[in-house]
Formats: sequence, structure tokens, C-alpha cells
Amino acid sequence: MKSSARISTTSEASSFPLKTAVMEISGDGVILHCNAAAQAMLSEPALAGEPLADLLDKAEKLGRIAPGTRRKILDGLTAETSHFQLLDGRSVLMNATPLADGTLIEWSDVSSYIVAARTEERDPLTGTLTRSALLSSVEAIAATGAEASVLYVDLDRFTSVNNMLGQGIGDNLLKRVAARIGGLLSQQALLARVGGDEFVILEPCGEQQAAALAERLVDMIARPFLIDGQIIHVGASLGMASVGGGETAETVLRNARLALLNAKSEGGGSAHAFTAQMRDSLQRRRLLEVDLRQALALREFTLAYQPQYDIDSRTLVGFEALLRWHHPERGHVSPGEFIPLAEDLGLIVPIGEWALRTACKEAVTWPLPLPISVNISPLQFRNPNIVSMVTSALAAAGLDPNRLELEVTEGALLLNSEPVMNIFRQLKAIGVRFAMDDFGTGYSSLGYLQKFPFDKIKIDQSFVRNLPDSGDGVAIVRAVSALGSSLGLSIIAEGVETEEQLSCIRQNGCLQVQGYLTGRPLAPAAVEALVAAEKAGETGQ
Repeated sequence: MKSSARISTTSEASSFPLKTAVMEISGDGVILHCNAAAQAMLSEPALAGEPLADLLDKAEKLGRIAPGTRRKILDGLTAETSHFQLLDGRSVLMNATPLADGTLIEWSDVSSYIVAARTEERDPLTGTLTRSALLSSVEAIAATGAEASVLYVDLDRFTSVNNMLGQGIGDNLLKRVAARIGGLLSQQALLARVGGDEFVILEPCGEQQAAALAERLVDMIARPFLIDGQIIHVGASLGMASVGGGETAETVLRNARLALLNAKSEGGGSAHAFTAQMRDSLQRRRLLEVDLRQALALREFTLAYQPQYDIDSRTLVGFEALLRWHHPERGHVSPGEFIPLAEDLGLIVPIGEWALRTACKEAVTWPLPLPISVNISPLQFRNPNIVSMVTSALAAAGLDPNRLELEVTEGALLLNSEPVMNIFRQLKAIGVRFAMDDFGTGYSSLGYLQKFPFDKIKIDQSFVRNLPDSGDGVAIVRAVSALGSSLGLSIIAEGVETEEQLSCIRQNGCLQVQGYLTGRPLAPAAVEALVAAEKAGETGQ
């Protein structure tokens, strides 16, 4: 509403309530309307028809508003949202809404939100805010309509550092990371620690600024830390989401974490912004989770067995048990899709036990006493009952322990080494064999071979895929084969699909293979037929 009369002043200029300060200006910057709260904020009576720039200039020269406030307010007219501070230190959020013939300006005092957040309960280790304090601040900013972004930070390789170097160094690392993050943030930003190695940032900025900040954070956290004489390398993955759009603080954090998980799924050390497609993916994951939780009870899992061969003799030397899931509506669900989900949900423990028991039971029926390899997940190694579970599965099936080979990845070995070593010792004592799966894909494989009593090394298919053209792949196959020979270990190459790959592997010292070239995964009935044929060949029948 336009006004032609001078609006009266208020006696609350020094401590105005500022519930909503409103001013309407024309297209050429002339004041059309101004309420009492706005006049109190500026400590200056506003006259209809007076240019806003002149009013602010006068107020600033007279010391009624802080130096620089005039420029921030005028710049804010084209920025939609902006922030500035008053002389008494209070923080003001400014929203500028374009009208047909001018601009509507709204000012809100957000000091209480910021102060409350900064004085809330803090994380005792890093001194950053807690999750609840941050959520309150996100809700407050969202209510004002201000532009803001949430950045969800998760450290890469922190668990390895904590397990190998101890909790003390891990705690010091978290403090140093929090300090590095804080050094890159604006004064208005808030930082919270929301999990073991997870931090969340609330920064009053738009998407482009958030993306630029994320790049700096990834770079800064990736730089080495020197703690108690140890040089430590970690990295960071980030997810970003915008505040607003009617979404709750919990939803904004969930969106940012979805983007984080997307970044980690691509190897980490990067930042991704949330998209609607990620929400759709989450919905699909939730539906898959429901089905996965029921799959074991509904007997939807089966095992397929991939044959393993000696290259020179072309004889069958064993099988690897591979988990398969056939859903009545989804059909065949890829292991690459459901196994990581089962690990995230902890379902891999009961599913893995079913797979082990089933493999032992089915292997007993084979016409020849060939070895059977079963994958054991890192979560299963955390289960204190793993030794009793394995011995129980062997006893129930009546399978000779010498025929069972457990395939272990580095993920299981990154746990506390002494309990893991005890598991190895106890199972080795009854005759169970161990294979290191996916050898060469981690960074400490050689150390693990020296420390743990493995019987076999499995060369990962990523090194086989480009043979014989990959010089690096050839060198790795040759080196691992020589290493295995010197340590008295069997070597088998996975993922062999062509005769050229097979020939290259043999020429470089590897004597056993599995892959589509020599045999696709087989159903139990087909396995019995194959083993029967192998037995017949051995006896000349």
C-alpha cells in the first residue's frame, strides 16, 4: 500500500523487536511504504518519496547503522536474500521480492537462531555442534526463506586409521579435521559432528558457492596430517543439498547424505549435489530392502557353483559357491545390487550363514571330494560366533573340513588383527583353508599375506580383463604367480573369458583359472553331472 504521509517513529529504535520489518520501494528506489519495525532497524524515520539510497547514506554517516550496511542492503535488492549485522551485533536476514512496479523488502532478526545454535550442547571431542543443534538451525533458516546449503562430509579411510593406529590418534585426527573444515567456512556458517567421522555444514550460500566450497574441502582434507609423529592420509566425500522448498531439516540432511553416498559409491574423494533421481533411487532401495528382508524366509536364494580348472591338465579342481536371488516379480536380482545392501543392513550375516550351510550340504553329495570355496564377508568376521557357526555347518553336513575354503577380502582383515588371527588359527586347526579374494585391489595385500596363514591367492578379474594387451596386467599376474610359488601358495585367476587371456595367464606362471571360458556358474544338479563326468574320465568309464 502506497503512502504519502510521513510514518511516525518509534521509541524502540535501540532494541526493536523486528518481528517483520517491511519496506516497499518503487522501481527507481524511492520509498513507498515503511513500517515501524523497519524504521527502528534503521534508527531513522523514513519519509515516503525519499530515495532509499539517500536514507541509508544519511543513517550510515550519522552512525545509526554499521559502516557498509548501505552497500549490503542495496546489493541485496538484486540478490533475493542477503545478510548483514546491526551496530549491536544482531544478524539480519534480508529478503527482496520483485513486484510489478518495485520491490518488497523484508528484514528478519535471525540472531536468536544463530546464538541458540552456537550455545547449544556441543560435541565433547571436537567442540562442534551436535546433530540436534544443527537441525534446529536448519529449521530456523528454512522458516525465513533464506538461501542456504547443507554439506554432508564423511571421511574416507578413517576406520582403517582408527583400527591400525588406535583411537587416540583417531580422536586427534577428528579434531584436526574439524579445525580444517572450520577454517574454510564463513563466519555465519555452522559445523556439527553427526557421527563417528561425519560432519555437517550449514552455510548461508547458494548451490554454486556450496559446490566451490565442497571442492576446497575435498582438497584440504586430502592433504596429509602429522599426528604424534605419524603421517596420516585420509580423504573426504561430500554430499550437498539446498535448504528450502518446504522440506524439513531432517529431509534436507537426508538429501545431503544421499548425495554423499552417491559420491562414495563412485570411489570417494569427490562431492555430489542432491538430485531428484537420487530420491527415486532411495525409494527403489527401500522397496528392495523390504523384499530382501523376506527373501531368506521365503527361500528365494539359491547357490550356483562356478568350476575351477587346472590349466595344464584341464582337470576340475574345485568350485566357488555364488549367491543368487530370484524374486517372483523382479526376476533375477544382480548380486552387485543386493549384496552391498545386505551388508549395509547387516543381513549378510544370516544370509552368509545360509550360503555356507547350503554349500557344505550340497558339496557332500558330489561324486568326487572336490574343494568348495565360500565367500565370507567382513561383517561375518565381526560375529563372535563365526568359528562355532563354521564348525556347526561342517558337522551338520558331514563335510570334511579340508574340502572347505573360505574366501576373505581385505575388508575383513582391517578389523582388530588379533581376534581375526584367532579365527584363522582355530579354523586352520580343524583343516579349513583360506583364500585371499580380490588380491591386489587394496593397499596392504602383501602385508596380509605375510601376517595371515592363507593357502591361496585369487588374482582379481580387474587385472585379467585387459590381458594380454595390458602390460601392467601381465606384470601383476607374473609377479603374483612368482610370489605365490615362493610362499607355497596356490594361485588362481578369476574372470577368464578368452583363449588369449588363458594363454597369457599360463605363460606367466598362473596354473589355475575360473571364468566364463572354462565354465559358467552351474545349478546344483548340473554340478553333480559335471563332477560325475569328471569321475568317469578319471576311471576311464
